[in-house]
Amino acid sequence: MSAPVAGTGTGPARTSPLNWALLALLILDTVLLATLELFFLPLRLDGTLLPRLAWIPVPVTVILAVVTTPLLVSRAGLLVHPKAAFAPLLVWVLTVLVLGLSGPGGDLVLIQDWRALLLLAGGALPAALALGGALAGNPGRSG
Repeated sequence: MSAPVAGTGTGPARTSPLNWALLALLILDTVLLATLELFFLPLRLDGTLLPRLAWIPVPVTVILAVVTTPLLVSRAGLLVHPKAAFAPLLVWVLTVLVLGLSGPGGDLVLIQDWRALLLLAGGALPAALALGGALAGNPGRSG
């Protein structure tokens, strides 16, 4: 198997410093989103502070995690290299676990009920699917 020749379109494209800066910004966004999703996990549409959504309490930040983590993962894979798509998922999981289990002042921020499991599943599973899609690559894209 021969090595790809530069400029032929068969090898990995050169990544600009701007793309690396954007990846760093995506990682920072991932940390901020994971922190917000964790701290506001008890906030839900249950009629106490926010209006009730039917009769089912819905943790609002889980919906935010389900939407944002796959977007961050897929965008990171497009910016630098498909293998870089793992970074937002890894950073999100580490932020939720480290901050949730040893929060500010040693407090346990990750609540001990079904909402914590829902947050972990809602953030990690869709992002893992997006990671698989990023690693599989786009058939129309070379690299």
